[in-house]
Amino acid sequence: MASPHPHPHAHPRPRALRAPVSISGTHVHLTAAAIEALFSDHYRLHEYSRLLQPAVYEAYETVTLIGPRGHLDHVRVIGPPRSENQVELSSTDALALGIAAPVRRSGEVGDTPGILIKGPRSTLRLEHGVIRALRHVHMSPADSLRAGVRDGDRLEATAGRAPATLRDVLVRVSPDYRLELHIDAHEANALGLHAGDRVELRKVSAAAPRSAR
Repeated sequence: MASPHPHPHAHPRPRALRAPVSISGTHVHLTAAAIEALFSDHYRLHEYSRLLQPAVYEAYETVTLIGPRGHLDHVRVIGPPRSENQVELSSTDALALGIAAPVRRSGEVGDTPGILIKGPRSTLRLEHGVIRALRHVHMSPADSLRAGVRDGDRLEATAGRAPATLRDVLVRVSPDYRLELHIDAHEANALGLHAGDRVELRKVSAAAPRSAR
């Protein structure tokens, strides 16, 4: 007969998490060298708005992105400086610029298109680094334990009055992360979501096929 009390070392049953939504617009991450090239020697970014993820902020500084078909002005720089340059485009902006930006996890910029970035000092050509960000959720180790997932796993996000489900949400786990779902404007519109809304995140069933919506 099964004991009515769970074993003290048993893993907790995975449960749904409710995460706030962040809608990602087109933005750039720059190295310290790129910031100097675009703005001035020994230049430091100026914080405009603090984001939910610790130590990450929108800077006052903006740049112009130049592609084969057009350009985008006033594109926000996200600080602090990174070890590698990365330009994250929305699907609409990628089309407007004429750049076939692949969907990638942030930081995976190998074999990606390049772009011209114009700042107040000069124009910088990136040979690679342009992506469309893969939908993902940031979470702490404690949150990942509650959800029963690990870094690199996939979740489903459910929201809206219908409700609708967004599948294949990449899990990113770090002690420095706060629980937050990152999606682009197209995905937000499909689910009827706005920045700050909350969605329910659930672990993908092993028996359920993964398909992106």
